[in-house]
Amino acid sequence: MILPVVAIVGRPNVGKSSLLNCLSRQLIGIVDPTPGVTRDRVSTICHVDEHYFELVDTGGFGIEDHDNLTDHVEAQIRYAIVQATLVLFVVDAREGVTPLDTEVAKLLRTFDRPVLLVANKVDVAPLEDQIGEFFKLGFGTALPISAHQGYGRTELLERIAQVIAPLAPQQVPEPVMHIAVVGKRNAGKSTLINALAGEERVIVSEVPGTTRDAVDVRIEKDGQTYVIIDTAGVRKKNKLADDLEYYSYVRAQRAIIRADVVLLLMDATEPVGQVDKKLAAFISEHEKPCALVVNKWDLAKGRADTEEYAEYLTKVLPEFDYAPISVITAQTGRGVSATLDLAKTLFNQARVRVTTGELNRVLEAIMAERGPIGSSSGKAVKIYYATQVAVQPPTIVLFVNDPQRVREDYRRFLLNRMRDALPFGEIPIRLVLRPRREQSLTPP
Repeated sequence: MILPVVAIVGRPNVGKSSLLNCLSRQLIGIVDPTPGVTRDRVSTICHVDEHYFELVDTGGFGIEDHDNLTDHVEAQIRYAIVQATLVLFVVDAREGVTPLDTEVAKLLRTFDRPVLLVANKVDVAPLEDQIGEFFKLGFGTALPISAHQGYGRTELLERIAQVIAPLAPQQVPEPVMHIAVVGKRNAGKSTLINALAGEERVIVSEVPGTTRDAVDVRIEKDGQTYVIIDTAGVRKKNKLADDLEYYSYVRAQRAIIRADVVLLLMDATEPVGQVDKKLAAFISEHEKPCALVVNKWDLAKGRADTEEYAEYLTKVLPEFDYAPISVITAQTGRGVSATLDLAKTLFNQARVRVTTGELNRVLEAIMAERGPIGSSSGKAVKIYYATQVAVQPPTIVLFVNDPQRVREDYRRFLLNRMRDALPFGEIPIRLVLRPRREQSLTPP
């Protein structure tokens, strides 16, 4: 389904990301006084009067980016304008018309797109009387708004609805799943996102740390909708250069938490480092299905084969000894489609529910192989029965006489054997131990 696109465009620091957050009522775009914080197109789905549209934030036009990404940022702005059904041209009511505003106006006139002029930062009444000067930009009278305070939000949405309503669907298909792509800086996350999306959706550069926001990209494959979350590259905490990098790191953590499946992307040309291990630990702690995706495999030819590399990953990331491995070359698209299919497989595994009877037959077989082992002192551990109480992750409650006495190594043994015998072979299982008085293994 194609949604109408409303693109937010303007020079740096006029409040474009604040406007995205205001209209969507979500904290999506990073808001910071530093010019050029937003580089990629950051988008979300909004609705007005039951009509849905995609709202897209863009980088500041004309920013002198210290990483020499100005051309990349402006290319993303042009992509957004080309795809837009309506452009919101945002200016700063407090500063009046600037030379860069005039440059943005010239750019917009080269595209055949409807433009709505929006004067932001009208935080006090006198400013509303001063926005008439923006009329000379050539896009009519500016609509006053304060993205920070929410003033003018309703009228702006009404104006948007007038343009997009004939094209906007009254319902949007829910995505089948959310997939977070995480990894250290320059592992190729944005290249992978673009390969999945089939377009230059996010900036790709050799400059580490290009992506700062967590960028949601909706894609469709085989009639199904997916949301791929491109996250900022992570580096060691003691190397976080500023507040923006720290906030980007927090966004990456949030992306993992809200994802159904995580793709932990690693660079085949570099050894697994502390950042990879910390991300793996965070993913494991939150019990997310995860695929270990090894990028730039074309550059690793001759160093190791896939079997040797799998053994290496098991050694350095033991918490993911069950996780599947996908080797790809994102730049050429090799293995990318198969990686999406792998994510779907993990997602489906996480939603499986087994019957109590089947689960206890498996438990009996496991205990016949190796009985319950408890602490060295006190009474013996007895396991009575098990039942699955939830999915995503599969959650199994094990009733025992004394949960405190079950040793950690036996708990790991149970999980490994359950993963072998149940349809959860490549995903985490949550095992909960609860006390129960003497009972038979078969539940009542």
